[in-house]
Amino acid sequence: MTNFSRGLRRGHAYALLMASAALLPAAAHAQTADSAAVTSDDSDAGDSTIVVVGSGQTRSVSTLVPANLDTLPPGTSIQKALNFLPGVSAQSIDALGVNEQSLSLQVRGFNTTHLGYSLDGMPLGDGAYNNYNGLTISRALISENLGRADLATGIAGLSIPSTSNLGGALTYISSDPKKDMGFSFNETVGSENSFRSFVRFDTGEHDGFSAYLSGHYVEQDLFVNQGAWNKSTGKQFNGKAVYKFEGGKITAFADISRTNQADDTYLSKDMLNRLGWDWAGYAPDWNRYLGVAACTVTTTPYKCAAAPAPQKNADVTFTNGQILRNDDLYYLSGDFDLTKTLSVHTQVYHHQDKGAGNNWIAGLSNQGTTSTADDVPVQIRDTRYTINRTGVLASLNWQLGFNNLQAGLWVEENTSSAARYIWTNVTHPFSLAQFLKGTPDTAQWVQETKWHTQQFFVQDSVKLFDDALSVDFGFKSTYSRSDATALRGIAKAPVTASSQFATGSLVAKDNFLPEVGVHWNVAPGHELFASYAENMAMYQGGFKLGPQSVSQTVWNQQGHTLKPETSKSFDGGYRYVSGPLQVSLSGYYVKFDNRLLQYNPCPTNQQQNPGCGNSFHNAGSVTSKGAEIGVLWKPAPWINWYNSASYNKSTYDEDLVWSLGTTTAILPTAGKQQVDTPKTMLASVLSLHKDGFYGSLQGKYTGRRYYTYTNDQSFGPVTTFDLGMGYNFGDYGWVKGAKISLNVTNLTNKRYASNFDSSVFAPSDSGVVAKGDSNAVAGDVLVFHASAPRQVFATIGFGF
Repeated sequence: MTNFSRGLRRGHAYALLMASAALLPAAAHAQTADSAAVTSDDSDAGDSTIVVVGSGQTRSVSTLVPANLDTLPPGTSIQKALNFLPGVSAQSIDALGVNEQSLSLQVRGFNTTHLGYSLDGMPLGDGAYNNYNGLTISRALISENLGRADLATGIAGLSIPSTSNLGGALTYISSDPKKDMGFSFNETVGSENSFRSFVRFDTGEHDGFSAYLSGHYVEQDLFVNQGAWNKSTGKQFNGKAVYKFEGGKITAFADISRTNQADDTYLSKDMLNRLGWDWAGYAPDWNRYLGVAACTVTTTPYKCAAAPAPQKNADVTFTNGQILRNDDLYYLSGDFDLTKTLSVHTQVYHHQDKGAGNNWIAGLSNQGTTSTADDVPVQIRDTRYTINRTGVLASLNWQLGFNNLQAGLWVEENTSSAARYIWTNVTHPFSLAQFLKGTPDTAQWVQETKWHTQQFFVQDSVKLFDDALSVDFGFKSTYSRSDATALRGIAKAPVTASSQFATGSLVAKDNFLPEVGVHWNVAPGHELFASYAENMAMYQGGFKLGPQSVSQTVWNQQGHTLKPETSKSFDGGYRYVSGPLQVSLSGYYVKFDNRLLQYNPCPTNQQQNPGCGNSFHNAGSVTSKGAEIGVLWKPAPWINWYNSASYNKSTYDEDLVWSLGTTTAILPTAGKQQVDTPKTMLASVLSLHKDGFYGSLQGKYTGRRYYTYTNDQSFGPVTTFDLGMGYNFGDYGWVKGAKISLNVTNLTNKRYASNFDSSVFAPSDSGVVAKGDSNAVAGDVLVFHASAPRQVFATIGFGF
């Protein structure tokens, strides 16, 4: 990894950028036919298709293809690119969608961690920011290496290896190596000192063997008003090799990812009204920060210098910390045709992750020295994560007459850990963009969890009446056990019982989770479909989100009463696919039972401090009803226009019994819209590919989103636009596919609340009255990230 990062240093990359720019005028003369932006697959370069309606499926499925990524800057998370699909709300503070803490996804009322994710059949976990069983797609696959992404918006197939897919699944497929040898290179510069390089080399196919090696380096500053230690960087390698032979193929894949992200602060409505969208840390003004921090520490030689109005002392931080993630991900798979009608797939994978979240906090450092002159009212909070998981997948496919029989098994062993340490030896400011070395001074909690997951499925797909009617039916059996153990940790001072997490075990199992679907070709181009499925989610892990991240006392009270979350989903609709027009219309009904809620008696910015213990409770059910439509129209080969609309009514079925300590209240939540679930969304994407030019304009309307269970606080509707355009100069001599492009995100510079922190949703947020507006009520829950302003990115690329 060291050699890779050195090879993409800024000086080298700028030199390549200037050299490639000199080639473009000559290359322009070679362009004689329609072409689109160079992508990592071998699809027709003149095809402007951006999405494919799931024709033939018994469920609601949409397929995103690489051409859609032209709208957004290179390197954008594939997950964020799904935002235009019906029923989908994908949010992130940054234009590229790679900031882990702010990346969120809502699909038909189910949030990020209630969906399933896989890459080439390999499980990616539940998408949680606090890693414990997987990683996001942006750390698993470089966006240029995408082959396609299939989104099942309501019901995932039985074969997906997931124990979180209550509301659908995302299955990503990486592109295969190209048949011809070649090299491709992209260079991007843009707003907030953004800089990105991407390279890929394909060996071409030789006697059935082909492979590619690729990598990227990216850096970008925060857009908020923080003057130092505000840079995020990412380094990633993808390699894939395929060997095809008569009767089968073997595939190997490797991903090495190193991300180091400067984080942005969560805001409350109150902070927004007083401080604006771009409020951030005091860095590099260390002395000013010490004065404010001293106001919360009683024994320090520094005098309290309270934050000036309209700031509050609680608002102030030096930086909002750094997020570090190191991932190594590998798989080896085999596909074998045993007979003409019998085939088998096998796959083994391994994933290892080391993560950290480092933050400056108020507290006394150097108190144990002989002098008080070196006492500093600042400490460092160091949160650490590890994942070590290995799994095996195997499936059998047997074509027997009009029956297509499938059976599969998935087994995974995972050891994850989470720990929080405090450093009380702070003497001066420095970059937290590193794994802190040495021995921390104290520990708040240290917990290791061993996970055993196994899943089995059987399915039969029957085709009748010359394949006009198909019926899928089957079931899966799911078992997941988590054994959590409280550890002493490595700190000089051991964990105290009051803040330590529990030792205990949880089991989520169901031996019969059925799924059935019907698809009928009513007439040429006209399809009807309907499906029903039952699903169960395993208990989450990691700190904050998992019910084992509680004190031993709380665990002894609640551990035996918890039930796993479940869902029952019905999905049905109509498709029309003929010539230039694709239409998909669907409706759904979902019952989400045993939803787990976290209770915490402390303010949102103190919930992980000693004495602020979590507790988890099953809080009733949610009923979701909705309808969606997606329309793709291609009036000419070089243009397509995609539109989607969705309506979702997800409401709580019961009032909420809210218990904190000895206080219990019945809160009026029955019939209220579920948090972070817009009722209405609209999207439109217009794409052109003509004579080397390509352009795409994407607009998205997202309706009101509540962040309190009683719906007393929300953020109103917002409409945003993204623009991408470029020119492909084609081939000239040894240069292939030379291109330039321009991407503008948040075209109208609309500022809005992007993602919500689901771990701090509260019953209400009455807050205070905003200045100058007697009708404006501002809350104090730190729940949202501010959206990025308009940002501009320019890219140049070529291949040979």
